[in-house]
Amino acid sequence: MSKKQFNLTRTSLLTFIQDLDENTADIQAKYFNNTIRWHLGHVLVFTEKFLFIYPKKSEHFPKEYAELFSSGTKPADWTMTAPTLEELTTYLVDQQERVNQFDELFWKTNVPFKVPFGHIESYEDLLIMIGHHEAEHLGKIKAMRQVVEAK
Repeated sequence: MSKKQFNLTRTSLLTFIQDLDENTADIQAKYFNNTIRWHLGHVLVFTEKFLFIYPKKSEHFPKEYAELFSSGTKPADWTMTAPTLEELTTYLVDQQERVNQFDELFWKTNVPFKVPFGHIESYEDLLIMIGHHEAEHLGKIKAMRQVVEAK
């Protein structure tokens, strides 16, 4: 069930940003502390961190992405050029494909680390949390785009 939830949310995210332009992705609307580009990168980094970095480091996108998109970061502090929407979209699609390659045994396996929020025991529990997190960010992205495009 959780893989279906994840795929629904990720596909909705990818569909929503299909016609998004680079300029809109970088406008920080009033009352928002980040940009749409930041939210897209954050979703990518967050999912990678929990599903692919443990027990080894991920090599599926540039390590600098963690500096740009981890919790607590913001575009105003960036000292490097952020990836294009096309790059982020490519990595998000690739990540979705990698998530779907895990078998049922993997999802039933207990996570070998403590998750700071929720009652997370298995990777399936973790994927439910990731899907919820991504849906929250999709909602923010939709609100931000609506505000930016209304101007």
